[in-house]
Amino acid sequence: MKLQSQTVFFMFWFLLATASADILQNPDFERPPSNWRATSTAQFFPLDENSTTLPGWTFLGKVEYVTAGSNLSLPRNGHAILLADEGKINQTFTASGERAQYILTFAVARGIQDCSTNASLVVSAPDSTVEFSVSGKYGKQPWQVYGHYIGSWGDGESVNLVIQSQAVDSESNSTCWPVVGDLSLLAITSSSIKVKDKDNLLQNGGFELGPAFLESSNEGVLMDSEPSLTESALEQWTILGTVKYVDAKNFFVPEGKAAVEILGASAGVQTAKQLTRGSEYNLQFMLGDANDSCSGDFVVGVAAGSSAQNFTVHSNGTGSAKKYSLKFKGDGESTTSISFQGYTTSQRKDGVFCGPMVDAVVLTESRGCRCKPKMGSVLVGLLLVALFKLFELI
Repeated sequence: MKLQSQTVFFMFWFLLATASADILQNPDFERPPSNWRATSTAQFFPLDENSTTLPGWTFLGKVEYVTAGSNLSLPRNGHAILLADEGKINQTFTASGERAQYILTFAVARGIQDCSTNASLVVSAPDSTVEFSVSGKYGKQPWQVYGHYIGSWGDGESVNLVIQSQAVDSESNSTCWPVVGDLSLLAITSSSIKVKDKDNLLQNGGFELGPAFLESSNEGVLMDSEPSLTESALEQWTILGTVKYVDAKNFFVPEGKAAVEILGASAGVQTAKQLTRGSEYNLQFMLGDANDSCSGDFVVGVAAGSSAQNFTVHSNGTGSAKKYSLKFKGDGESTTSISFQGYTTSQRKDGVFCGPMVDAVVLTESRGCRCKPKMGSVLVGLLLVALFKLFELI
């Protein structure tokens, strides 16, 4: 059982690794603009549409190349892109081979100038457009990392990825424009989605299929509300509110490489499965804390079909988890909803929002005991029957 689960787990990550290599060109902006010089002392280098090229990208509007030395703590290689008024960058890639679902992970921060109004960041592709705020309330670093489903393509389709700034107040002269620092594009194929533990009726019950983790960040990946199971950054799960995808390298994770941290009341994750009416099922899962100094008592509501129960997680913020279970019957609907939802809002001492962690969700059908009777029990039964017959003769 354990060996089988480990084999499935490594198959997940092998398929992800082979599917996601080098999709975007210059994703961390390590290759600078054509007329930028490493000896330049300018921390913000304006890009000119007529005389400047940015390797791998095209751009429009007011766009600046940001280098190390600024008051903004830059990612990995010390390079980023500031998208000011009507600033836009885009890149076209080819979705080759098997049809895949594309998940974008990106780091974004506010510009460092004194400002009173936050601009937002808009990410769009042929199948989706979404707007992200840059609030800074989900991490202690100036960078927030988001994961988002951008679409599904294959067979050599050409896909144009656009990232641009969006002013909240057009009348404001003091706007915090977004800075994009690092990106990763992950392609998850249908082959990798179908791989699962045969002892678990749920796909991706361990949350191993999700956004890529950036090497430039140790604070996990935020995922905002996404209403579709098949069009979600977390494969086969709907996102409710805002949750954080945490990795075993930087957080406490009970099983595998990843888990989900619920960041507030009404936030959580939900999936659905077609089940047999009247059959009994057992939902097992782990709840705990991710070792990110998030302490307190957290109430998590778990619902499966018409059954629901609240579980309280006692956390001291140093990393722990406990296994729980919920038994229920299939309700005969076309699909049965299974959800984990936070009922508690909490913040760390530094003001960062945090909450309980969920992992290792396993759904099995309860078939009852099919135990073979022991030989001793059989002999005793036969002896009793023989004695009964003997007394009848007497």
